[in-house]
Amino acid sequence: MGLELDAGVVLSGASSPSNMTFMSAENHQNLGVLDSLTEGQRIPFGGNQWTAVTAKLAQEFVVGDRLVVIQENGDLLRIPSSVAEIAHSAVSNARTAFAELSSVDSVQINEFYATFATNLQDENIFSKIKIANDRDVEDASQRGKSTTRLELSEKMRSDMIAALNMWRDLAETATTPETVPHDSWSVEAHKAPLGVVGFVFEGRPNVFADATGVLRSGNTVVFRIGSDALNTARAIMNFALIPALKQSCLPLGSVQLVDSPERSAGYALFSEPGLSLAVARGSGQAVAQLGAVARQSGIPVSLHGTGGAWAIVGQTADAIDLAQLICHSLDRKVCNTLNVCCVPLDRHDLLLAVLNGAVLAAKGRQGKLVVHAIGAFTSQILGEMYSSTHLFELIEHDDDDALSTEWEWDDHPEFSIRLVSDTQEAVELFNSYSPHFVLSVVSSDQVEIESAYQTSESPFFGNGFTRWVDGQYALKSPELGLSNWQGGRLFGRGGILSGDGVFTTRYVMKQTDAQQHR
Repeated sequence: MGLELDAGVVLSGASSPSNMTFMSAENHQNLGVLDSLTEGQRIPFGGNQWTAVTAKLAQEFVVGDRLVVIQENGDLLRIPSSVAEIAHSAVSNARTAFAELSSVDSVQINEFYATFATNLQDENIFSKIKIANDRDVEDASQRGKSTTRLELSEKMRSDMIAALNMWRDLAETATTPETVPHDSWSVEAHKAPLGVVGFVFEGRPNVFADATGVLRSGNTVVFRIGSDALNTARAIMNFALIPALKQSCLPLGSVQLVDSPERSAGYALFSEPGLSLAVARGSGQAVAQLGAVARQSGIPVSLHGTGGAWAIVGQTADAIDLAQLICHSLDRKVCNTLNVCCVPLDRHDLLLAVLNGAVLAAKGRQGKLVVHAIGAFTSQILGEMYSSTHLFELIEHDDDDALSTEWEWDDHPEFSIRLVSDTQEAVELFNSYSPHFVLSVVSSDQVEIESAYQTSESPFFGNGFTRWVDGQYALKSPELGLSNWQGGRLFGRGGILSGDGVFTTRYVMKQTDAQQHR
């Protein structure tokens, strides 16, 4: 029993002033379980703000549900008890498997990747997965949703197999420890597994192969895939992944799927205290919200959200090369696709080269080109000089705020053009309006390129096409995702997160003299 003090304050577990813990008896008595909500009920957030419970939330919330209050903006997120239990069970299984992985050797890990790849190559197995994927694609199409990244094509299949083979052939992540010697003792710094990685991503089946890379470094993983691809995910798990775990004698909990179509499953997963890292991939707003849930739950995050690459055309750019770079930066819509291009206002030949390259990309996809002209002057120039050729559809925007929009497209390449006075102005626009992601500066002037590199907030910088930004393509290592710098520069790592980059550091002291004294 604690020692009672004035004003109803209880001192508990205290033996000295340095570790005294004070708790108000009144506050302690007011603790309870939230079992209902009322329409209009005020919920505090951010320290001095409140938001009100909607009628819909009040009606849906029942005993056992959880309410997550996003402290950044007051969003109220309901997690049904059944969904919370699914996520909790998956993370618990993964934590148990993490402990078991410490006794697993590299031969077993290699066999897992080899078997997983072989299963995907097997036509009988893949046909079952394809049936599930066809069902997902059809359902998504009927709901008017894009299926570009959902369809498990032969190319996606081969990319998955290649990624798994990369993990199989990757050298041991353990390296010779860094040692700090002392007279009669030493300290070694060892790379060590981190724990359970929670992974929420959009409906892209190929991410399964990438994210299982965390097993390479002794971690386990829990997936939550977008509901559009849930049938595909179940089929990959049942017919290819779980059999590979069994054959290689790895713990079955090493790879877990949060088997729920509910969006709240992502919130439930990222609220689990058993996670060591939360990784989110998808659209900017959804990823930001998931990141907020994880952060306020005390879980480190790696966010891979808003994309869209920028290209800045310098005064000395070669027009022929420029057209090719633009074409190869618009071949398909993913996060590293060209989204904004800044062109010198007095070099119409370079503007024409940009448009020619974009038109070439559109023809390659058998689609039309959509060009967004940013600012009145850009709109005037494009309207007067080029739109009459009917090579593209011109959409005009008066304000530079449109530079912040990432255009989403399937068949018809779509990007923005902004005429600028010089490279410096373009870099300033990039720093103000872009997600601080991919920047390409096309110029034959190395001083101009170096200046842009030094002054731009871009983790991925180049002098050519933008689509090089990919872990597997650029670094020959399957990626978990790409991070922009929209929320600031990343601490202690690069913008490409790969499975073998998920680790912590352990320190080992070795003493040779029993008389060592501090």
